[in-house]
Amino acid sequence: MRERGATLASNAYAGERAAPAARRPRIALIQTQAEGAGAQEVMRILGDGLTARGYEVHYLFFFRRTAAFDAQPNTHFCALQRPNSVRSLADMLRDLIRHLRALQPDVALTFQHYGNLIGTAAARLAGASVIANRTSARALEPKWTRVFDFALGVTGLFDRIVVNSKAVEDEYQSFPKVYRKRIVRIDHGFAPKRSGLSRREARLRFGLPLDVALLGSVARLHREKNLGAAVRLLAQRPGWHIAFAGQGDERPLLEAQARELNVASRVHFLGELGREQVAMFLRSLDVFVFPTRMETFGLAAVEAAQAGVPVAASDIEVMREVLTVDGEPCALFVNPDDTPSFASAVDTLLQDGDLSSSLIANSAALEQRYSLDAMVERYVALIQRIAVRPQLAALGDQPLVNR
Repeated sequence: MRERGATLASNAYAGERAAPAARRPRIALIQTQAEGAGAQEVMRILGDGLTARGYEVHYLFFFRRTAAFDAQPNTHFCALQRPNSVRSLADMLRDLIRHLRALQPDVALTFQHYGNLIGTAAARLAGASVIANRTSARALEPKWTRVFDFALGVTGLFDRIVVNSKAVEDEYQSFPKVYRKRIVRIDHGFAPKRSGLSRREARLRFGLPLDVALLGSVARLHREKNLGAAVRLLAQRPGWHIAFAGQGDERPLLEAQARELNVASRVHFLGELGREQVAMFLRSLDVFVFPTRMETFGLAAVEAAQAGVPVAASDIEVMREVLTVDGEPCALFVNPDDTPSFASAVDTLLQDGDLSSSLIANSAALEQRYSLDAMVERYVALIQRIAVRPQLAALGDQPLVNR
């Protein structure tokens, strides 16, 4: 697959090197790993929007984790698996730099903390401007990456730094002005995930039980997603089942926990799902649970709420921010580590039809609040602002196509 990606990229720009003035403005979206998680979903839909706007968009990943981007055009994996030695890391970095130098992007958009640091260095070597995107919760970042992030922002190697919520924006209040002036807030847009299936049909598609209270979550199986708190609910309520859509290193631990609690037969792991499959999965649920410990936005919970699924989400600042519209909540906010209270909140969503209907009605406004087109327009304006070629700025007068 790496060879295929390299060949696609080479074909894309081989002829254009002979006539560089005629080529479309080229954008490189750079991220750590290829998988179907939230940051990657934002990268994908942003890339689609920029492509519709007339940009030539390329997707670069340091390594391939799952098949989520195998069919995405103009995708390149610098390594087919996570580097596990100094030599494999050096090979990955060499490939990244070589590919970017050949690609010669006008602007690079980098994502996640390693993507921001390593991607910025490689993009600058290729002569590109850089828009870094803060999509990692600060507590998940090693201390040394924060030091380098600070240095890249202060020195201007980040042309701009995009944050996706007020909660994240506020984290920079103590930073020096030279860093803060580069920060731009652009809330995530999203493509609604709706399915025309009935709940019964959706459950049959995934082999899920039909006549039970079914909870679910869409998340990478990572310790900070705190999915064990959701598994513990089943010990409180013998009739409930839970399904997880996602992959990650925590799966063996969650399976072991389910066995210890004697609830393993009521925990369903569906693996990583594509966008259409996620819509069907959401349709199958009675309640969406999101017990995360930290987020910069919490896209999966926003998508679930907008799709009409009652949501019980962690009572943390960023979730209250993104799941509230005009002062009205779109979810119940809970302390997921207080298992009895968490279970009571889910009980309320299952039994209080008026409350659930009210939350679902409030959530209908999330699509407008987090408009996909608005997000793309903000990025286009940002790209134009740091553009060094007239072709980039000229696209600002073009209407969006294929909306």
